[in-house]
Amino acid sequence: MLELIAAKVTDPRFVGMVLTGIATAATAFALLQPLLEPDRLGKRMKMVGEEREEIRRRERERLAARTNLRVAPKAYMKQVVERFSLERWLGTETARKQLMMAGYRSPGSETSFLFFRLVTPILLGVLAIFYLFVLGVLNQPFMIRVMLVIAALLLGIKAPELYLLNTSKKRQTEIRSAWPDALDLTLICVESGMSVEHAFRRVSAEIVSQSVVLAEELAVLTAELSYLPDRRVAFENFANRIGLDQVKGVMTALIQAERYGTPVGQALRVLSQESRDARMNEAEKKAAALPPKLTVPMILFFLPVLFVVILTPAMIQVFR
Repeated sequence: MLELIAAKVTDPRFVGMVLTGIATAATAFALLQPLLEPDRLGKRMKMVGEEREEIRRRERERLAARTNLRVAPKAYMKQVVERFSLERWLGTETARKQLMMAGYRSPGSETSFLFFRLVTPILLGVLAIFYLFVLGVLNQPFMIRVMLVIAALLLGIKAPELYLLNTSKKRQTEIRSAWPDALDLTLICVESGMSVEHAFRRVSAEIVSQSVVLAEELAVLTAELSYLPDRRVAFENFANRIGLDQVKGVMTALIQAERYGTPVGQALRVLSQESRDARMNEAEKKAAALPPKLTVPMILFFLPVLFVVILTPAMIQVFR
């Protein structure tokens, strides 16, 4: 038996057949392995793509729900504004600009603003008079109570403007954070051969998951570029609605490119880098301002606790 096994092992023909069979099996296994094993990476990438598209779809629906440029004012608001001619007495160019920067573009928004600018001081004044003179809660002299009523009236006059200012600041903060990424996407679209109008349309669809406000403004810019006879007006309107220096610089570069035929890609590349540098400088400024802000909380809260933890065991030993 051992001699037969030794003869087979030393037989060149048998060894060649065995090696050929092993090589054939290894080759078949190498060829069939990709077909037998599941494509985990492909499935994962497909799941990620589907999730990204789902997020974009939800954000587009949210943007479509928010973007309603023809909001009709309430009937009673319109009647009050037209009857008292509030547009002539209370309407200002600064208020209209603040309405645009806050995202209120329809004529109904201006009507609502004028209505609340009239009603808010009256309401606060009546409440102050009822609180100070009828109820007599504050036991103060008559002149001080009159001054408090006047302060309530002034607060009611400024309250709508403060609301618009706060809303516009929040929108500018969100746009400032997402603007460099939007510029990068615009640069990629322009260098790939797309026009500026189609580039902004594509960017508005892509940036919606990061900033709904910026996507809304870019959609309005695309619409204005489509129907306005002068494209320069569309760029200027976009810069006025945003109110950021970075955006104004980009719009100025686009206006010059439209007028003189200069290349847009290089200008967008430089402006994109400047926007990123500005965002980094803003983050560094906030980080540098953090230590002085933490000084007072540390003195008031950290140091007393630290002294208690350090001195309490020693005081216990002394008392013992």
